[in-house]
Amino acid sequence: MPWWGWIIFGALLLGSELMFIDAAFFLVFIGLAAIITGLVGLLGMSLDYWVQWILFAGLSLVTMVLFRKQLYEKLRGGSGAGYETGPAGETVKLEQDLAPGDRARISYRGTTWTILNMGAEAMSSGENVRIHSVDGLTLKIEKIPGGSD
Repeated sequence: MPWWGWIIFGALLLGSELMFIDAAFFLVFIGLAAIITGLVGLLGMSLDYWVQWILFAGLSLVTMVLFRKQLYEKLRGGSGAGYETGPAGETVKLEQDLAPGDRARISYRGTTWTILNMGAEAMSSGENVRIHSVDGLTLKIEKIPGGSD
């Protein structure tokens, strides 16, 4: 591909990530790798097509692995540790009684969630319970050991 083709390809990827598609910053680094590959050609280095593609792929992978997480967290306000686990480990107050295995709706963090009683004991309205894990839009809850209300 000619050098200008790489630069156009990179600019399209960068523009689509920044304007239209939220691909969690992956397209930014692929776009930058394409632009760098184009700049290598612009500087007069004549590379075979297969070498250009290897350079492009290598730059894409290396920049994503080394810089994506830090840049994404810095620009997006940090998605790091809390994102994977979500609210797991936090406590909520039940708004209604909940039998073992039953589901209900609860207001939490400004929205309504489905909760699931994972334990073998019934839970009472007003009781504080711990969020064990999150499965999609369902908070899986359990009684707090020691039973503090």
